[in-house]
Amino acid sequence: MKIVYQKTKGLTDYQLSYCPGCTHGIIHKLVAEVMEEMNLLDKAVGIASVGCSVTSYFYFDCDMVQAAHGRACAVATGIKRTNPENFVFTYQGDGDLASIGIAETIHAANRAENITVIFINNSVFGMTGGQMAPTTLLGQKTTTSPEGRNVKDHGNPIKIAEMFATIEGVAYLERLTVGSPQKVRRAKRSIRKAFEYQMANKGFTMLEFLSTCPVNWGMTPHDAIMWVEEETTKTYPLKVFKDIGDQNE
Repeated sequence: MKIVYQKTKGLTDYQLSYCPGCTHGIIHKLVAEVMEEMNLLDKAVGIASVGCSVTSYFYFDCDMVQAAHGRACAVATGIKRTNPENFVFTYQGDGDLASIGIAETIHAANRAENITVIFINNSVFGMTGGQMAPTTLLGQKTTTSPEGRNVKDHGNPIKIAEMFATIEGVAYLERLTVGSPQKVRRAKRSIRKAFEYQMANKGFTMLEFLSTCPVNWGMTPHDAIMWVEEETTKTYPLKVFKDIGDQNE
């Protein structure tokens, strides 16, 4: 019988713990597929952050390291500098990266550390109960902003991609979603480009994925996907923010 589809070797058989409708699983699959297709699994080291993806070391079938909350880019820096031939990536949520880990991430980018950051932005602290995050939208209700986020009390949402686009050490930076087959295919191409840039020693690469959190948002999986595509993208537009192309060749 002809095989028309086969699970990537980049993922283990461990059962995913993510909630129904959460797009972590789709993004895991894409990252793992690209690593397999680029023959990176034997040289890959992933850094698991703290948050809903804290157990990603169970899912990616490559070497994984658990970092303290927010310190993924610092750990990745040490691993990459010690073993520059390895492929090194972090997998971080918005609470981990944009809040407690913002300093480590900014300075890794500014130093042009040759690592890849997979940044999942679902606009809340998902694992700990749905508190307001740095990326929470204006008007969005969370457990710590029950009347909705407002500028006077909470400030504006932090736009990570826009901020990091100003940093010279960034080689490639794009914001994406995985809410449709077309966007999933686009995301996979972008992941591959980011990984290729790292292997070509071009510098710091980051992909920001607008993701869902149906449970903490109080939505069905379908409605959560639609919310990302129709509402979240108004604050966080999808685009390539930086691509140095062949400048380093």
